[in-house]
Amino acid sequence: MPKARRKRHHYTPAQRAMVLAAAQKEGLTAIQVRRRFGVTPVTYYSWRKKLGAAAKRGGAATRLAGGPLAGQLRTAVQARVREMLPDIVRGEVSNYLDQLFSTPRVRKFRT
Repeated sequence: MPKARRKRHHYTPAQRAMVLAAAQKEGLTAIQVRRRFGVTPVTYYSWRKKLGAAAKRGGAATRLAGGPLAGQLRTAVQARVREMLPDIVRGEVSNYLDQLFSTPRVRKFRT
Protein backbone atom coordinates (compact mmCIF):
# COMPACT_ATOMS: atom_id res chain seq x y z
CA MET A 1 0.00 0.00 0.00
CA PRO A 2 1.52 3.39 -0.94
CA LYS A 3 2.39 5.93 1.68
CA ALA A 4 -0.22 8.56 2.40
CA ARG A 5 0.99 11.98 1.27
CA ARG A 6 0.74 14.97 3.51
CA LYS A 7 -1.57 17.64 2.30
CA ARG A 8 0.33 20.62 0.91
CA HIS A 9 0.23 23.59 3.18
CA HIS A 10 0.53 27.15 1.91
CA TYR A 11 2.06 29.70 4.25
CA THR A 12 1.38 33.41 4.08
CA PRO A 13 4.33 35.82 3.94
CA ALA A 14 3.52 36.82 7.53
CA GLN A 15 3.67 33.18 8.67
CA ARG A 16 6.98 32.69 6.88
CA ALA A 17 8.45 35.79 8.47
CA MET A 18 7.25 34.69 11.90
CA VAL A 19 8.82 31.21 11.55
CA LEU A 20 12.11 32.61 10.22
CA ALA A 21 12.30 35.28 12.93
CA ALA A 22 11.60 32.78 15.70
CA ALA A 23 14.11 30.29 14.29
CA GLN A 24 16.83 32.91 14.02
CA LYS A 25 16.13 34.46 17.42
CA GLU A 26 16.17 31.09 19.20
CA GLY A 27 18.88 29.52 17.03
CA LEU A 28 16.66 26.62 15.97
CA THR A 29 17.83 23.92 13.60
CA ALA A 30 15.70 22.80 10.65
CA ILE A 31 14.57 19.72 12.60
CA GLN A 32 13.51 21.88 15.54
CA VAL A 33 11.61 24.15 13.16
CA ARG A 34 9.81 21.11 11.74
CA ARG A 35 8.82 19.89 15.20
CA ARG A 36 7.70 23.29 16.43
CA PHE A 37 6.03 24.79 13.35
CA GLY A 38 5.45 21.81 11.04
CA VAL A 39 7.59 23.30 8.26
CA THR A 40 9.73 20.77 6.43
CA PRO A 41 13.50 21.38 6.45
CA VAL A 42 13.57 21.80 2.66
CA THR A 43 10.88 24.49 2.84
CA TYR A 44 12.62 26.19 5.76
CA TYR A 45 15.97 26.30 3.93
CA SER A 46 14.24 27.56 0.79
CA TRP A 47 12.66 30.42 2.73
CA ARG A 48 15.99 31.29 4.31
CA LYS A 49 17.73 31.31 0.95
CA LYS A 50 15.08 33.53 -0.63
CA LEU A 51 15.31 35.91 2.32
CA GLY A 52 19.11 35.96 2.10
CA ALA A 53 19.56 34.65 5.63
CA ALA A 54 21.39 31.45 4.72
CA ALA A 55 24.26 31.97 7.20
CA LYS A 56 22.30 32.27 10.42
CA ARG A 57 24.34 30.37 12.95
CA GLY A 58 26.97 32.92 13.91
CA GLY A 59 29.94 31.21 12.33
CA ALA A 60 32.81 32.98 10.63
CA ALA A 61 30.78 33.57 7.47
CA THR A 62 28.08 35.34 9.46
CA ARG A 63 30.53 37.51 11.37
CA LEU A 64 32.33 38.52 8.17
CA ALA A 65 29.19 38.95 6.10
CA GLY A 66 28.01 41.92 8.12
CA GLY A 67 31.39 43.33 9.09
CA PRO A 68 32.97 46.40 7.55
CA LEU A 69 35.96 44.46 6.22
CA ALA A 70 33.91 41.80 4.42
CA GLY A 71 33.88 43.55 1.06
CA GLN A 72 37.55 44.48 1.24
CA LEU A 73 38.55 40.96 2.25
CA ARG A 74 36.47 39.36 -0.50
CA THR A 75 37.95 41.71 -3.10
CA ALA A 76 41.51 41.04 -1.94
CA VAL A 77 41.04 37.26 -1.99
CA GLN A 78 39.43 37.33 -5.44
CA ALA A 79 42.27 39.47 -6.81
CA ARG A 80 44.89 37.08 -5.42
CA VAL A 81 43.10 34.02 -6.84
CA ARG A 82 42.83 35.71 -10.25
CA GLU A 83 46.55 36.43 -10.10
CA MET A 84 47.53 32.85 -9.20
CA LEU A 85 45.07 30.89 -11.33
CA PRO A 86 46.66 31.34 -14.78
CA ASP A 87 50.02 30.00 -13.56
CA ILE A 88 48.37 27.01 -11.90
CA VAL A 89 46.31 26.16 -14.98
CA ARG A 90 49.29 26.63 -17.29
CA GLY A 91 51.41 24.28 -15.17
CA GLU A 92 48.71 21.61 -14.96
CA VAL A 93 48.03 21.72 -18.70
CA SER A 94 51.74 21.58 -19.44
CA ASN A 95 52.23 18.55 -17.20
CA TYR A 96 49.26 16.79 -18.77
CA LEU A 97 50.48 17.44 -22.31
CA ASP A 98 53.99 16.29 -21.41
CA GLN A 99 52.59 13.02 -20.08
CA LEU A 100 50.28 12.62 -23.04
CA PHE A 101 52.79 13.25 -25.82
CA SER A 102 56.08 12.14 -24.32
CA THR A 103 57.64 9.01 -25.72
CA PRO A 104 57.10 6.02 -23.47
CA ARG A 105 60.21 4.76 -21.76
CA VAL A 106 61.07 1.15 -22.20
CA ARG A 107 62.12 -0.52 -19.00
CA LYS A 108 64.85 -3.06 -19.11
CA PHE A 109 64.45 -5.83 -16.62
CA ARG A 110 67.38 -7.64 -15.12
CA THR A 111 67.35 -11.35 -15.40
